[in-house]
Parts: sequence; C-alpha cells; structure tokens
Amino acid sequence: MQRLKLDQDIRPMSEFRTGIASFLKQVHDTKRPLIITQRGKGVAVLLDVGEYEAMQEKIELLEDVQTSISQIESGAGIEHNKAKAAVLKRVGR
Repeated sequence: MQRLKLDQDIRPMSEFRTGIASFLKQVHDTKRPLIITQRGKGVAVLLDVGEYEAMQEKIELLEDVQTSISQIESGAGIEHNKAKAAVLKRVGR
C-alpha cells in the first residue's frame, strides 16, 4: 500500500458524498487509502480492493508467525531436521 499523502488523502464526508466516483478513481489509481472525516474526525477509510486483499494476506501471515513464536516459546516446537524429514515424507520424497 502506498503511503498516505495528508494533503490529498483526507477528505470530509460532504466532499465524498458529492464526488464519490472521483474518489473511487483516485483510490484505484494511486493505490493509497482515502480517509473520510466527519466533523473533523476520521470515520472511515476507503481502500482499493487489491490493496485490501494484500493487507489481509499480510495480517494472516503475521498471525501465523506469532502463533509459531508462541508454540516455540511453550516448547511445542520441533527441531529443524525432524520437521524437514516429516515434510519430505508427506510429499513422498
């Protein structure tokens, strides 16, 4: 996801209502999120679908890493050689 540009990517709800199509095009073209404000406070974020899916995949990967770290810390991990042998056995090598 591209870094937010504060002068371009934060818009009040009133502007968003009147220019939805142009804001959708901006989000699609720039791959940057658009922050929508109401009474000066952020209330929503508009993201390109592809950027949202990529973000979800990254979150899932980070959750898997955190689960792995927790398992290792609790003693549930196995040695590299044993894990490698188990994987190779499963794939038939």
